Amino acid sequence: MPQRRAAKKDLRKNAKRHQGNLVLKANITSAIKKFKKTLENKEADNKADALRDVYKILDKATSKKLIHPKKASRKKSRLAKLFNATLSKS
Repeated sequence: MPQRRAAKKDLRKNAKRHQGNLVLKANITSAIKKFKKTLENKEADNKADALRDVYKILDKATSKKLIHPKKASRKKSRLAKLFNATLSKS
C-alpha cells in the first residue's frame, strides 16, 4: 500500500483509468463480434454500417493510446478483407 498522500491518489486514479480501459477494450471486441455476425446476414448496408462502427471504435482507442496505431490498422485491414470477401461471394 502506498504511504504518501500523492501515491494514494495515484493509486485511485490508476484504478479508475484501468476500469475505463477495460470497458473500451470490451467495446472493441463486442463491435468486432457484431461485425462478424452481420457478415453472415445478406444485407450489405448493415455490413457497411457495422464496419464503420468498428473503424470508429478502433480510431477512438488509438487516439486515447489504448492500443497501438499499427494494431488498429492491422485489425481494420483484416476486417476490410473479410468484408470484401463476403461482397464478392454475394
